[in-house]
Amino acid sequence: MVETWMIVLGLLNLVLLLIGLFVILPWRWWREVRGFSQDIFHVHLPMIALIVAVVLIHLAEVHFIDSVATAVVGQDFTAVFTSIEDSAVRWLVQNWYPPLVTVCVYIYIGIYPFTLWFTPLFFLLTNNTRAMKTFAVSLLFVYIIALPFYLFFPITNVYTYFHEPSALNTVLPNVEQFFYSTTTTNNCFPSLHVAMALLVFLSVLITKNKRYIALTGFSAGSVIFSVLYLGIHWITDVIGGAILAIGVFYLMTRWIRGPYARQIND
Repeated sequence: MVETWMIVLGLLNLVLLLIGLFVILPWRWWREVRGFSQDIFHVHLPMIALIVAVVLIHLAEVHFIDSVATAVVGQDFTAVFTSIEDSAVRWLVQNWYPPLVTVCVYIYIGIYPFTLWFTPLFFLLTNNTRAMKTFAVSLLFVYIIALPFYLFFPITNVYTYFHEPSALNTVLPNVEQFFYSTTTTNNCFPSLHVAMALLVFLSVLITKNKRYIALTGFSAGSVIFSVLYLGIHWITDVIGGAILAIGVFYLMTRWIRGPYARQIND
């Protein structure tokens, strides 16, 4: 059965893809598109495979490993965060402005996921091997560091913990089933959404493409605001995700050096 949220997200991603191809991609790319060859794809293939592997490991953690680890740990540590933050994020949820909630939901489940899959495609099409490698290897280390926390330090998200309504289902009924196919209610610290949004933005900075830098910068800032405003993450989650992304990216840019393939930039 095709639900409304499927149609909405499908159309949104199609529109964003067209914007990506005809607005974000450097105009020179269309003049040089015939120069794109299998050799370029083969150069990027190891990093693409690494990205896919991280995604598959994450899905395995969500669907098969997390519940087992949670049962073994036998404890939820959310009270640690409430003792620090009290109910600051809950206050935001209890004072929602409906139009802003709608905007935040579409950013969270529309624009942000688009940047995740379009960014590697962008690096591939523009043959930016340095950006691709930095992004892929940083993604791997971000997840390696975050995984033990997800397995052994479960933190329940804000709206579930306080039994508040789900903003996702309020705006797009039943969309939460899609959302929780890629995460769990207790994989909160550090915020992978914040870490990934910042990692995408920092990696795109390497390309010097002003249009895509602007979009991913907007996405990163909006995701940070949205996860708090929608009651999905605690402030501590956001801080942890930001430190993780910035720290790993900084180390990777110091490590990943050397000659790189010709790039198509603005």
